[in-house]
Amino acid sequence: MDHAAAVAAGRDVSVGDLSVVVTSVSSDSHTWNLVVLQLLLEELGHRVHNLGACVPDELLVSECRRLRPDLIVVSSVNGHGFHDGLRVVRQLRGHAELADTAMVIGGKLGIAGPGCDRSRGELTAAGYDAVFEDGTGLTAFRSYVGRLTTGEAS
Repeated sequence: MDHAAAVAAGRDVSVGDLSVVVTSVSSDSHTWNLVVLQLLLEELGHRVHNLGACVPDELLVSECRRLRPDLIVVSSVNGHGFHDGLRVVRQLRGHAELADTAMVIGGKLGIAGPGCDRSRGELTAAGYDAVFEDGTGLTAFRSYVGRLTTGEAS
């Protein structure tokens, strides 16, 4: 049950206070997706560091090492998220201080469209805790973040 559903059901649930890095990959110049994610996460009570579009891998890694966020959200809508995302997560997971950080990726991750279980499997095997492909909506992402705040996400 996500935070909004728990509140609607009358459960006493405190709003999470996660530190979240929202970013795109180096090849993606889109920003609207990042703004939507930032607003959603802030609405849920989290502190967001939005690194913006076309973030070089080195900058993403250095900022995550500096900020030590609870969650890293990689969003891409240009269709290159799969390949760029694989490269980035391996770099992030290569640092001991980020090894246990929750990391997710979502958006338009490839040019073949959503539903490629092979791509999802490769992304999770490389180090992402969850993959939210284009077309799945924000409901699954919101639910995942809700589970993070209660310690239920794996």
